[in-house]
Amino acid sequence: MAQFDLIIVGAGMVGATLARAVADTELKVALVDAMLLDAPVPFQLTASGYDPRVSALSAASEHILTNLGVWQRIPASARCAYQHMHVWDAEGTGEVGFDAASLSEVRLGHIVENYRIQQALLDSLAETEVALYGGQRVDGLVQEDDGWRLMLASGERLSASLVVAADGARSQVRELYGFDMREWDYLHDAIVTTVCTEKPHDDTAWQRFLPSGPLALLPLPDRDGEHYCSIVWSLKPALAADMMGLDDEAFRRELGDAFEGRLGEILAVDPRRRIPLRQRHAKRYAVTGLVLIGDAAHSIHPLAGQGVNLGLLDAAELFDVLVAALERGEDIASLQVLQRYERRRMGANLAMMAAMEGFERLFDADALPLRWIRNTGMRLLDGQELIKGGIIRRAMGLSGELPALAQDPQLREQR
Repeated sequence: MAQFDLIIVGAGMVGATLARAVADTELKVALVDAMLLDAPVPFQLTASGYDPRVSALSAASEHILTNLGVWQRIPASARCAYQHMHVWDAEGTGEVGFDAASLSEVRLGHIVENYRIQQALLDSLAETEVALYGGQRVDGLVQEDDGWRLMLASGERLSASLVVAADGARSQVRELYGFDMREWDYLHDAIVTTVCTEKPHDDTAWQRFLPSGPLALLPLPDRDGEHYCSIVWSLKPALAADMMGLDDEAFRRELGDAFEGRLGEILAVDPRRRIPLRQRHAKRYAVTGLVLIGDAAHSIHPLAGQGVNLGLLDAAELFDVLVAALERGEDIASLQVLQRYERRRMGANLAMMAAMEGFERLFDADALPLRWIRNTGMRLLDGQELIKGGIIRRAMGLSGELPALAQDPQLREQR
């Protein structure tokens, strides 16, 4: 049976980020995933050339990846920086615009395909001493006197004093232990795909709130003079089913109408994917020797694209906690140590989830007084640069207490 100090289950963006961070410590680390880890990360071949699964990475997430030497491995041509964000209500005249220049920043964030981020992380990990167990599903989890034993589907056994579950919203490790969860359906499904638009996106993330749910068009790099956006369209399940049943031409018309033609005609659309939306949050993130990060601990409405950013901050915070414990000579698997991570991240995650839940409910409401309140509020907010600046800086991960990896690399070098 192979023995480690730390086993991370889940080699997605969050788990691989933590693995890369701890690779440079004294810990003996293993990374386990059902996906092969010595082969190219799979992605969907489409007419546009873009995989439909993308993330809106905040400045804090970019800092984390840069500080780990991973951001530099993502081709610049595959990263779309956006300088502006425009949000408006379909049921009124309320609009809000955010601009990076008003914050003295060069961008608000980047849109990047998930597989490119994951590939850059795995390429970096291949140059470390982290043991990679790819194509391995966890079938069992047993607590022992000195930690945990993992049983893999292949029959292999791994043991460690600390196990980190980073295996997504349907976490097998979380279920095997039996962490209590709070969860509920949003009663919406998300349709995601890539579209080619007549007009350029102007380096802007666009979002329109419709009675049926929010519609976001996220900018992607132009190719061969053509303009592309990733869409996330949140719809009630019956309407989502209807949209999935349309042929491409009819869907393009519906999408163009829903977006008020702001980017001109929708010229082409890739195959669509439909994803049920469900919110989950673990009642606790840690027990002795076992801790949850990323979607294994919390999953959130894609309304503001904050899911992966929260997960990467989880990884960075847990790394800080583990390094500090090692420096003090503490047991990294102790509940006392792991609860430091839980305290630092649970409040921040709950606050973001509550904000997104509030937005979703406010814009889903059809009552006339609520429509008036939200439209009036949006118009007032649009004129308050200081308030807008505070909102967007927090979303970018540029305010509040941040783990060391999430801080600006240039500022870290100056210290």
